[in-house]
Amino acid sequence: MSALSGRTAIVGVAESDKIGKVPDKPAIMLHAEAARSALAEAGLTRDDVDGLFTAGIQTTELGEYLGIEPRVTDNTSVGGSSFVIHIAHAATAVATGRCEVALVTHGESGRSRVGMMPRPTPPDSLRGQFEAPYGLPQPVGAYAMAASRHMYEYGTTKEQLAEIAVATRKWAQLNPKAYMRDPISIQDVLESRMIAWPFNLLDCCLVTDAGGAFVLTSMERAKDLRQTPVTVLGFGEGHDHAMISQMPSYTSFAARQSGKTAFDMAGVNHGDLDLAMIYDSFTYTVLLSLEELGFCDKGEGGDFVSDQRTAPGGEFPMNTNGGGLSYNHPGMYGMFAIIEAVRQLRHDYADEGVRQVSNAQLAVVHGTGGVLSSAGTAILGRA
Repeated sequence: MSALSGRTAIVGVAESDKIGKVPDKPAIMLHAEAARSALAEAGLTRDDVDGLFTAGIQTTELGEYLGIEPRVTDNTSVGGSSFVIHIAHAATAVATGRCEVALVTHGESGRSRVGMMPRPTPPDSLRGQFEAPYGLPQPVGAYAMAASRHMYEYGTTKEQLAEIAVATRKWAQLNPKAYMRDPISIQDVLESRMIAWPFNLLDCCLVTDAGGAFVLTSMERAKDLRQTPVTVLGFGEGHDHAMISQMPSYTSFAARQSGKTAFDMAGVNHGDLDLAMIYDSFTYTVLLSLEELGFCDKGEGGDFVSDQRTAPGGEFPMNTNGGGLSYNHPGMYGMFAIIEAVRQLRHDYADEGVRQVSNAQLAVVHGTGGVLSSAGTAILGRA
């Protein structure tokens, strides 16, 4: 694994032309807009692409729509962590010579549901047979059940979970693309509408429409392109259950292993990092991920995020775009954590004051999929 570290780089990133509420465009068009813009940012075209990676839509259909006939195709789809895991798969394909330019795209009409069917649980699926008949709302009920266990075992409080939502909203206020930008307080979170205890409305991610994409190639080729390369230093992936009822522990998940693999491959320590982009489908997702990735000990996540430590000006910059809680969350959010990490490492916000993490050189990007089911972790660095 270490032989792959530092051999590839992300050279272009982009969202779709519009994000948030886009009632006039289907998901595949959001893929295409983001792909076009990410390639243009890198100084490449679709004719350069020979590796195509996505989730939520078949690469055969996407390739036909984009006019791309790839040598490498990858449809790995394990929920919100999918696009972080695609970093690993694309980097491996490029480093081993299977392709030269990898395009990874995402698009979902999560809010407007343009041309999309309702989201039924297939009756022949595991959840359709063994969980759905009993009425557990998905995904919020599953995450709420896990969060309540953490509160029981470690004394984590709703106020500590609310710290995450408030800090993330402060970052969103600096991002003109963020869907929710009004300031909120701890009390606002606690008094927002109850969804599934212990989650109030502001503990839960947005539901939006959006597309995103990134382009990855070799370090050698990256040096001749338009953007400052962002090097792929380490990555890890895994999953340990599908149904929340089968989760081995509600206070531990596959991030423990994906994170260790990524850090070991990159050869860096937690203290070396300047930025953390942590999947935030719910406030508990962040708290548990921080513990599992090793930023704090088990049960100490609540203390770790207290006193607005992760907010602008805090000592631990996290989810600096406003995250899935306030910026954008079309369903599978991991793509947008990658986009923000790349922009921070390129110093794209250098003239925007506190929005730019000072002299950012190293970042961790972590994605979670399903109901705390899958995990993908990547360590990225400024070349």
